[in-house]
Amino acid sequence: MKDMFVTVKGLRLRYHDTGGTGTPIVLCHGIGGALELWAPQLQTLGKSRRLIAWDAPNHGLSDLTGRTEDWESYAAWLLAFVDALGLDQVILVGNSMGGALSLRVAGLAPDRVKGVFLANAASLGREVFPVFRMMTLPILGELMSKPSAKGVDMALSAIVKDQACIDADLRAAMLRDQFKDGGAVAFVATLRACTTLLGQRAAIWQRSHMLLSTLDVPMVILHGRDDKVLPLKHSEMAAKLARRAKLIVLDDCGHTPQIEQPAAFNTALSAFAATLTAG
Repeated sequence: MKDMFVTVKGLRLRYHDTGGTGTPIVLCHGIGGALELWAPQLQTLGKSRRLIAWDAPNHGLSDLTGRTEDWESYAAWLLAFVDALGLDQVILVGNSMGGALSLRVAGLAPDRVKGVFLANAASLGREVFPVFRMMTLPILGELMSKPSAKGVDMALSAIVKDQACIDADLRAAMLRDQFKDGGAVAFVATLRACTTLLGQRAAIWQRSHMLLSTLDVPMVILHGRDDKVLPLKHSEMAAKLARRAKLIVLDDCGHTPQIEQPAAFNTALSAFAATLTAG
């Protein structure tokens, strides 16, 4: 699929758009990720539904912002991206960081979000991968995020249960992004803005809980049972708090279910979208 670019608030952002009719489904990747993490959805569901996957600022082939971003500011970027594409209403799908952004955009513009699909979403509780907590420390964070091929392998071992699901294209994209100028600095800055040595900042997950309990938006909350980065109990609690949510747990699956269990993920997403739009 050919790369597309749109200028948003002075930044050039990359995205893929499968085209088609129906309510657009916007796919949001996790921290340190890129739109290649949605390849199984773009290639399969994109044949029948309009899917739009983006590279968030500081990620993939999108421009750097030059300042520290957190979940709130990234959510503002996502909404601005949706505006730039002229999308009136959307279905938001987010993995990890992308889940935090999707939830927050629903809070910013509930009348424009027909549904939210959270996959191993960040910001739902305190606990987080110990390596991420260590990276919030001065000096150590810079050392641990230094670009290297070994760093890619370590990242992949964290986000998937079995690396057999990682194809050559995705591995190449991860390696490309490891060496993106300024990418590691932006990654660590965001991590520190949202996380401490003790875990995800209380103000962040408390805001997510508030949004879950007050938003009147249909949701699916999906989680891989074997996630090393974020525990299943976060999504279980989120499903209890949400006013209109269905919980789906995938066995034999880690932090990136859209890559690890694409058939089950696509079935769940397609069924959810069908309940929201007849397009």
